[in-house]
Amino acid sequence: MRPELRLPYRASIDRPRLALAPGKLVAVWPVVNVENWRIDNPMPRQVLAAPTGAALQPDIANWAWHEYGMRVGFWRFMEAFERHAIRPTLSINGSVALDYPRIAAAARDAGWEFMGHGWHQVPTHRIDDQRAMIARTVETLSEFAGQPCVGWLGPGLTETLETADHLAEAGIRYIADWVVDDLPCRLATASGPVLTMPYSVELNDIPLVMIQHHRTGEFLERTLAQADRLIAEARSPGPLGGAKILSFAIHPYITGVPHRIGMIEDLLAELARRPEICFMQGHAIMDWYLASGDPT
Repeated sequence: MRPELRLPYRASIDRPRLALAPGKLVAVWPVVNVENWRIDNPMPRQVLAAPTGAALQPDIANWAWHEYGMRVGFWRFMEAFERHAIRPTLSINGSVALDYPRIAAAARDAGWEFMGHGWHQVPTHRIDDQRAMIARTVETLSEFAGQPCVGWLGPGLTETLETADHLAEAGIRYIADWVVDDLPCRLATASGPVLTMPYSVELNDIPLVMIQHHRTGEFLERTLAQADRLIAEARSPGPLGGAKILSFAIHPYITGVPHRIGMIEDLLAELARRPEICFMQGHAIMDWYLASGDPT
């Protein structure tokens, strides 16, 4: 099914005004991405280009760049979120539960939500049987977490035209690949509607730091600017008024390094100081929205 048929257009100014808990105007949805980069595959991303530009395998240098995040950067994230009693959503490859159980168990035990992120970090278009891959990922994460995995973010936000149907069939109830609004929307599938979730492709350390090559401070400034604007809009009596969702996404191998982790610590502290903000996981945003009565 084509995207415009799954997700009919609706202007934000035509949507009903929604409310969060008393005094709260913006729900912040932090997403931490942990991935399994297999050395026998091309690396999903490169910080160090190969000599003469020729792609090489095995790509030890870029594999190790990512591995640092799993060994060190992730634990800086854990400490930063624990300091403010914030429980993010963990966008996690299903195989991380098998190959990096120390990470998966720490996140589970800290109350982080698991959101499926493929089996390995491989684009969905390159999976021969994505239906089986999705089912394996959802089953593995649900069993490891001890509760259903209801959210999904495709590796690199990749989907084919059939992916949403496979996700809904596997029990996924919200998908973060469709970043189209500041609120969830209903997405049609062969197994009934699921929700899109307001993930972020700009408040995200991959495009912002690794692709656009901004200084780390840009992430902090941009996220706080978005928070200020959404708070102002949510408070206004006009057609853009009502509750909003703000998401940001970080990766341990990028923002978990020593010269960037201070930015995340500052960002969490600044957001936590704003009385209009609450922090929510994806499943909680889903439940809140479904209870709101918005038919969009």
